[in-house]
Amino acid sequence: MKLGTRQRGITLLGFIAVLAVVGFFAFLAMRLFPVYSEYYSVVSAMKGLQTEPGIATQTPERIRDLLNRRFYISYVESVKPSHVKIARSGNGYNLTIKYEVRKPLAYNLDFVAKFDKTVELSRQGAVD
Repeated sequence: MKLGTRQRGITLLGFIAVLAVVGFFAFLAMRLFPVYSEYYSVVSAMKGLQTEPGIATQTPERIRDLLNRRFYISYVESVKPSHVKIARSGNGYNLTIKYEVRKPLAYNLDFVAKFDKTVELSRQGAVD
């Protein structure tokens, strides 16, 4: 190394600070990922039910049963029967699932995620 040149790089203290910030966001991602993964399973089950042939002619009880079977396969545990609403619409049903998930984050801190999704189960596109 020549005299008069400076070394460049991060100091140990700077490295620890960067590592702490990256670790914090990685921790948040590990806590939040399962909740959002489950939500995407719920949406997938709802969209799958929407494409089911003849779904608009089924009874609400049968629709709930089909939905619960899809939830069982996808390991959806946060959605309870009281969170599922099936309402008659013009040419079928509106399926609404509204729920919230409360999970511990760290020590006495919790996070709450609220989800609300509605799909239309109509006769359009259904094959009878």
